[in-house]
Amino acid sequence: MPIESHVASFVELDARTFHDLLRLRIDVFVVEQACPYPELDGRDVEPGTRHLWLTRDGAVVAYLRILADPDGVDRIGRVVVAPAARGGGLAGRLMTEALALVGDRPCVLEAQTHLVDFYAGHGFAISGPGYVEDGIPHTPMSRAGRPPA
Repeated sequence: MPIESHVASFVELDARTFHDLLRLRIDVFVVEQACPYPELDGRDVEPGTRHLWLTRDGAVVAYLRILADPDGVDRIGRVVVAPAARGGGLAGRLMTEALALVGDRPCVLEAQTHLVDFYAGHGFAISGPGYVEDGIPHTPMSRAGRPPA
C-alpha cells in the first residue's frame, strides 16, 4: 500500500479532506492525549497556511500544517500520525517534506518535550525554556534559515 503525499492551502481543500484532517487531529490531540482545547484556532484558513498530509488507500494517516507567522518565520505545528500508522517513519517523511516546502526560511515549532531528539534530527535546536501546555511538557525549537546558494 503506497503512501501518497498531499499539500494544499485551505481554499484548495475539499470539505471531506478537511473533515478527515480535523478528525485525525482531534482524535489524537483532544481525545487520545486528553487535552480539551479549541482545535479550531482560525489559523487553518489563513492564506499563508499550508496543510501537508499523507494518505494510504485514501485514508489520512499523518498530517502537519505550516503557518506563515507575521514575522516571516514559518511555524510547523499539529504534527500527528494516526495510532495504527505509528512506527513506520511517517513523521520523519512529513518533516522532510515540510522542510522542503519551507526551503531557506527560518522555521520554529513547539515540540512535545519527549520528541526533542526527533526534531533535532531535522535540524531544530532548543530555543527557549520548556513549559507545560494542557498537562504536556513542551520545548520551543527553531531552525535557522539557510543562506541562498
